[in-house]
Amino acid sequence: MGGSTRSEPVIAVLSGGVGEEREVSLATGKAVAAALENLHSVDLLELNEAAPPETLDGQRMVVFPAIHGTFGEDGELQSILEDRGIEYAGSGVVASRLCMDKQRTKEVVESSGILVPRSMVFEQSTFVKVDRVVQTLGNHLVVKPMDQGSSVSLNLVEGEAQLREAIDPLPPGNWMIEKRIFGRELTVGVLHGKSLGVVEVIPKGGVYDYKHKYVAGSTEYLYPAELPSEMEAEVRDAAEKAFAVCGCRDFARVDFIATEAGECYFLEINTIPGLTETSLLPKSASCAGYDFDHLVNELVAPTIQRFHNKIALERN
Repeated sequence: MGGSTRSEPVIAVLSGGVGEEREVSLATGKAVAAALENLHSVDLLELNEAAPPETLDGQRMVVFPAIHGTFGEDGELQSILEDRGIEYAGSGVVASRLCMDKQRTKEVVESSGILVPRSMVFEQSTFVKVDRVVQTLGNHLVVKPMDQGSSVSLNLVEGEAQLREAIDPLPPGNWMIEKRIFGRELTVGVLHGKSLGVVEVIPKGGVYDYKHKYVAGSTEYLYPAELPSEMEAEVRDAAEKAFAVCGCRDFARVDFIATEAGECYFLEINTIPGLTETSLLPKSASCAGYDFDHLVNELVAPTIQRFHNKIALERN
């Protein structure tokens, strides 16, 4: 399983976890480990609790966190790994925490001049005045968790009655109501700060929810998306800018909606996007000439470099 005289680190791929996206994470972990095994020593580890394994050793291992959402993408895992002196792939603690909070992320991205949909946040549905929400945001709305990925619990509603019906059953938590922007759903991978190809997501039935993400045949993908060159440049530039202003590292995937009027609205950043051969980041990367194995090895390359830099510093 590889290795060299430079004492290359073992790559511990962490998958599973305790969140809503556990099954997707297991698939990501399996695909990532398989892609890395040709060039590296790999240890695929399944997490069943909110704690990394005690066997992780920062002197001989690096971590690829393949855990989406809770305790994977929210900065908690990253914080523990840093405390234990273990190098890991992807964004650091601060950027991970920020990008997990869709509302705060939008505020930061908007401050850099990128359009974002207007939204309101709430913790308990009983405190939401639906008439005021509709007056402020309009009739067409999206209800979704502020801190989950994979379109978990995403609801499209129209008007006060549907909004009340959608939010009443929700448990207390971090929720948001967003003005629905109609247009083409676009996503862009960012690798080492540079944008890859633009992918257009066309769900059959018009809603890119959890089912459309993970049920085969329920969504069509165009990659590269067929966009006017000006719009493609704008979307790619906005992806790089959002990545930078949020302090992301190594890689991410940035989602947008482009309206018929040619306006491009930022939706969110995924700091640990899905990574199976059919996921969106690999589709974006394929537009720039990366096959899946090449992409995954590029994703982990900066981590390995950080590991060697750390070991060299410790020896001096």
